[in-house]
Amino acid sequence: MSDQMQIHHAAESTDRQRRMAGALHGSGLTHGDRVVLLTPGTTATVDLVLAASRSGLVPVPLDPRLTPRERAVVLDQVEPALVVDDPGVLDQLDAGPEHDLDPFPRCRPMHFTSGTTGRPKGVWSGWLSPEHAEAAALEERALWGFHDSDLNLAVSPLYHSAPLRFAIGTLLAGGAVAVVPFEPTAVAAAFRELRPTTMFCVPAHLQRLFALEDETGVPLATDSFRLVAHAGAPCPTPIRVRTHERFGTDVVWEFYGSTEGQFTACSAAEWQERPGTLGHARPGRVVWTDDEDQIWCAVPPWSRFEYWRDPEKTASAWTDSPHGPSFSVGDLGRVEDGHVFLDARRTDLVITGGVNVYPAEVEDVLGAVPGVRDVAVFGRPDEQWGQRVCAAWVGDASEDDLRRVATEQLSPAKRPKQYELRTELPRTATGKVRRTELA
Repeated sequence: MSDQMQIHHAAESTDRQRRMAGALHGSGLTHGDRVVLLTPGTTATVDLVLAASRSGLVPVPLDPRLTPRERAVVLDQVEPALVVDDPGVLDQLDAGPEHDLDPFPRCRPMHFTSGTTGRPKGVWSGWLSPEHAEAAALEERALWGFHDSDLNLAVSPLYHSAPLRFAIGTLLAGGAVAVVPFEPTAVAAAFRELRPTTMFCVPAHLQRLFALEDETGVPLATDSFRLVAHAGAPCPTPIRVRTHERFGTDVVWEFYGSTEGQFTACSAAEWQERPGTLGHARPGRVVWTDDEDQIWCAVPPWSRFEYWRDPEKTASAWTDSPHGPSFSVGDLGRVEDGHVFLDARRTDLVITGGVNVYPAEVEDVLGAVPGVRDVAVFGRPDEQWGQRVCAAWVGDASEDDLRRVATEQLSPAKRPKQYELRTELPRTATGKVRRTELA
């Protein structure tokens, strides 16, 4: 078994959480301080998130590949008391004195999501009462069946909310976690050697695993799984059907949601009965649509949120309804006999490999390149990643100029994979770029 495939059990995780919490508070951090994580995801990452959120601190996981410019935008908002950008610091924190922990996390990790303005927004749960903290954890446990016999295989980056949530839920239930950054051969080996019981992934992961299976002729060892959940991007029907066949219809689930919150959960059996559905509302929630077909979700108190230090954005995301306080991220769809269907994602959003890319943020960077007079970023279908990021520009700048600046200022998922020079961009009468025409 390779060093990268070590199983991390709940008991050793809790011990390390206590030591990390002791080191954090011993260094002068106080209640409400933010701790930014900018290191590659490991079991120590999960433990630090739990150490902070169970001791009155706010963990802020970020993509370690963010450029200095992208980091600065977020750090200016967060004003962190500590930035962990060196894996060696995690080892130092593991040597602290033991500190008491709350039974359950008293806040959600503050993840950042881009908006249509291109400015990242922190999704902040606020501080949960002990009762609400327990309800939030037990709700996840009831939905996904987290148990002390589980081994969760984390293959997606842990700065994303979904894989981190599955790892945390497993550890809080007394189970174990193994972190194997996604590479098809390594993940297939983990299936064989570790015998995991649960996994969260995105459709692109499944596609690459099946490509490996076809290339080598060696079937994936899937019989240990009781739960495989996928989300983050639309799943092509052939990949979905093969996932059902290989892992089992009683194993595979899909869910629909966002960094802000989760809307639905859908078993493979439900999808087979109603192809295209995203399932029913999660327990304790009501999913409904307004007169303009915008999807809203009424949630319990422990699932509410605000955008960090942005009351205007927060107010625009919430509304009162007969179902209770409800939020929306702007998606359009319908609800038929309780089954939720998604018709259109958030305006202009490109989802590539499960990563949300907002064109406005990329356009801000490319539009500043000398010689660029106009630029539009959009998504095109991609068999492997769901969508690929593309850019069309008008002006005298070269493609090399745009690629160089994108590499310097944008993390990999946001960098356009395809560039097109045009004499003009298609626009509506009001001046908006017709991205669908470009795509």
